Amino acid sequence: MVRHGAFLRGLIAATFTPLHDDGSINTAAIPEMVDHLVKQNIAGMYVLGSTGEGVSLTHEERCTIAEAFVAAAVGQLPVIIQCGCESLAQAKLLATHAQNIGADAISAVSPVYFKPDSVETLVDSMAEIAAGAPDLPFYYYHIPSVTGVNLNMVEFLQLGSDRIPNLRGIKFTSLNVFEYQSCLEFAGDRFEVLWGLDEMLLSGLAAGARAAVGSTYNFAAPIYHQLVQAFSEGNLDLAREQQSKSQDLVRTFIPYGPRAAQKAIMSMVATECGPTRLPVKMLSDSQVQNLRSDLTKIGFFDWIATT
Repeated sequence: MVRHGAFLRGLIAATFTPLHDDGSINTAAIPEMVDHLVKQNIAGMYVLGSTGEGVSLTHEERCTIAEAFVAAAVGQLPVIIQCGCESLAQAKLLATHAQNIGADAISAVSPVYFKPDSVETLVDSMAEIAAGAPDLPFYYYHIPSVTGVNLNMVEFLQLGSDRIPNLRGIKFTSLNVFEYQSCLEFAGDRFEVLWGLDEMLLSGLAAGARAAVGSTYNFAAPIYHQLVQAFSEGNLDLAREQQSKSQDLVRTFIPYGPRAAQKAIMSMVATECGPTRLPVKMLSDSQVQNLRSDLTKIGFFDWIATT
């Protein structure tokens, strides 16, 4: 039986994978990271996704990181494990592992070298992965800007509802708010569609989002909590003000390389995450200093201290 728990609500942090300076994984940093997210009122964790460099880790490393997050989060936060990779067979094994260690849900991105050529092929591919953890809710990770797989997600839910028994919904990381709203309307109370663009959270909320997955929630949660609260109270001016802060933050770190820069920011404000893994180039010491200076100039450290 699929675990029919309550749907996710609130901010879900797409977690970083901490590494030692030599590039090996650093599981000792994970409990501190989880404690920080709990204190920031984060509602859940999305582990080993894009932010977590999941596809750059070995199978064994992914299993070890998943185990560490589940162990650290038990009784505190739900954990979604991203299992997707180029091999559907390996992704299925990762899904089975996630179920065996007590994860709360699984997710998977599409293979990107041999891309699914139709919604039907995508559904069949995701069904193979999801079958590895039949007791866990499954979310398809839709991120066409990275994968190049930009198929119709309403059709995915339509076909997937018949072919993927444990389908819970979609992690929707796309600028297409029109399609997102259409997915929500089709989903009703059967599926959930998690919003995936931090710098457009207000747009997602306006379309009907009730939960969002993002990387900047790790280190800038106060901005988004105030945004969500302002929106719920009908204070759109304040909501736009907070969204503008989020956009200023993103504009500031993007030139440094979004994934490496965010890992550096997390190390500045909370938990030391270490370097990134190639092909994501890590920042030099001077770049980290310049990034800190740029963040100070826009008021970022004051925002997260006082928001």
